[in-house]
Amino acid sequence: MNSEMAGFVSGGPAFPQRFSIEATRPSDNEIDALAATVPPGTPVYLPAVPTLGDRELAAAAARLRKRGLEPVAHIAVRRLAGVPQWRDLLRALRDEADMRRLLVIGGDVDASGPFADARALIQKGGLREAGIEEIGIGGYPEGHPRIPAGRLEAAIDEKIAAARAGGLRVHIVSQFSFAPEAVVGWLTRLRACGITVPVHVGIAGPASLTGLLRYARRCGVNTAMRGLTSGIAIGLAGHARPGQAQVGPDRLLAALTAAPGIGDAAPHYFSFGGVLPTARYACEAAAGRTSGGHAMARSN
Repeated sequence: MNSEMAGFVSGGPAFPQRFSIEATRPSDNEIDALAATVPPGTPVYLPAVPTLGDRELAAAAARLRKRGLEPVAHIAVRRLAGVPQWRDLLRALRDEADMRRLLVIGGDVDASGPFADARALIQKGGLREAGIEEIGIGGYPEGHPRIPAGRLEAAIDEKIAAARAGGLRVHIVSQFSFAPEAVVGWLTRLRACGITVPVHVGIAGPASLTGLLRYARRCGVNTAMRGLTSGIAIGLAGHARPGQAQVGPDRLLAALTAAPGIGDAAPHYFSFGGVLPTARYACEAAAGRTSGGHAMARSN
């Protein structure tokens, strides 16, 4: 296994065992509880919420680091106001949180800042000089509402090449989906094209059906919308307690665990139903506590 793949596992029975998780504006209490739930060193991604200030982002990352977790900040490139702001943010993330990894995304807004897209930041943002060792880039199993499919594929190649040229390790973090065939097909195509970098496969943690519909609509995840609204996704529902309309990722996890040829991959959980229920679910899936071959979903 090369250094770029360190810390990841391949598809198969071990697929759920190593995971990353997103935590949107976690409180101090949530960070403490998260550290008591997930394994030490678990990557915790901090999404680029438009109202999240740089100081708040750096402070949350620092708290995660102090509690033994691996903070990974989302950087929405087109929302950066200028080079001085970017340098100040990068310095704060390194000095306060010992930040070593970033997820670099364009951000679904028109270009207005110093960097036109994610590749420009990778090439010109001084990441390696600031101590960043690894970056994540976006992947879209169901496509992107603003970007043609052919351009998405080319962009992955270009960003991987730019990262390697800059001495950075690179992995892909995919948009969440509820369609196993779409995700497995996308991973298979990536590998067939010679893209061997690790993939954090985006999976929505257990949440209410209405909540997942809201996020799917916002993110333009069309297959997920069709599946959820037609009732196909009821098979995802796992083992919510009676009276709860919980939807979980059991079916997708099972498909990815069984899929051949997906290469080096691990789950990346979106915590739409709350970071702590999602963390507990991820740990149960990693431990293989299953019912009918599927990891059990838990709720508060």
